[in-house]
Amino acid sequence: MNRPYSLLLLSIALGSAIIGCSDEAKHKAMQEKYNALQTGKAKHNAISTEEMTAHSDAEMHHAMPVESAGAHKIDTAEIGRNADDLPPPLNRTQAQLVRVDLYTDELVAEIMPEVTYQYWTYNGKVPGPFIRARADDMIEIHLSHGKPGVAHQGHDAHTSAEHAAAGHSAHSIDLHAVVGPGGGAPLMQVGQGEEKSFRFKATHPGIYVYHCASPHVPSHIANGMYGMILVEPEEGLAKVDREFYVMQGEFYTRGKFGEKGFQALSKDKLLAEHPEYFLFNGRVNSLSGERALKAKVGEKIRLFVGVGSHIASNFHIIGAVFDKLYQDGAITNPPLKNVQTTTISAGSAVMIEFTAQVPGKYLLVDHNLTRSIDKGALAELIIEGAGQPELYQQVGL
Repeated sequence: MNRPYSLLLLSIALGSAIIGCSDEAKHKAMQEKYNALQTGKAKHNAISTEEMTAHSDAEMHHAMPVESAGAHKIDTAEIGRNADDLPPPLNRTQAQLVRVDLYTDELVAEIMPEVTYQYWTYNGKVPGPFIRARADDMIEIHLSHGKPGVAHQGHDAHTSAEHAAAGHSAHSIDLHAVVGPGGGAPLMQVGQGEEKSFRFKATHPGIYVYHCASPHVPSHIANGMYGMILVEPEEGLAKVDREFYVMQGEFYTRGKFGEKGFQALSKDKLLAEHPEYFLFNGRVNSLSGERALKAKVGEKIRLFVGVGSHIASNFHIIGAVFDKLYQDGAITNPPLKNVQTTTISAGSAVMIEFTAQVPGKYLLVDHNLTRSIDKGALAELIIEGAGQPELYQQVGL
């Protein structure tokens, strides 16, 4: 029994002695009070863990139990965005107005089998949509808090105060391609049920990150609110056969990697920069198996790779050499050539081009390899077709 309940029982006993009740009456009164206290305590303990864990570590620092995966309704069967889910290269020579419609959505999904997490997203996926425009375009961003026309079930059980305490009563967007205060975020703080918009001119070609910038900003980003925007140069990009969109992010769950059940954000781990998961496109094996990147021998491949969250990546493809690497999103600078591994800073992106000449399975990794082998930063590139035997073959003794 904890101390407050012990003190209450002691006060009950003293009160009974003072009023001079008989032993039997005292015993009966104390038993009734004890039963009432135990009933109240049981009700307190029976508060659903779902209600408790609806709030982030940003506001709640006491320990809460890990739940079974079924304790939270899974809102989507797939949280990870496919690597080939991006608009095609632009085929125009004139600037124009580009409208981008975004909405925020908080969704419970599997971060790996039997492990669930509440993601905060743009348009229901991690990363958010790939935005594509051209230098000198005017880009108009529309952002809604919640999917337009759909009542957000996750908000029904919250009062406004509770929703604010959980840290997602407002969302926003800060685009690193914007020249202006806050990257647009001061104009785009969107409350529940609201929609706001703003325009900016794309003055600097490059590949850039965007993310949420509402308090607590690191938590919004760590929960999955990031994506990339490409501003093509006026002359466009060189033609390639395949393009892929990959973002690395880390997740700070209360439970250890692979611990089953619902896992809430641990603010303590976030502040200590000790994530449990390093992931490509939102979940373990998001870009593996049937969802692997796929190309053919001899095809020229372009990768847009970014870090949406807080820890830099050491990006490497095992068995490939980058023919061209455009560092730090600077796609109009001369590329580095014949590169093995590149560092991608937090909140930055690179463009990589190469041609796979040998068929087989290639692994995309963070070359801090414990992140890939033990914490999930692993994806697959499948190259199909006939290769050139002189490039790669086993030789018998």
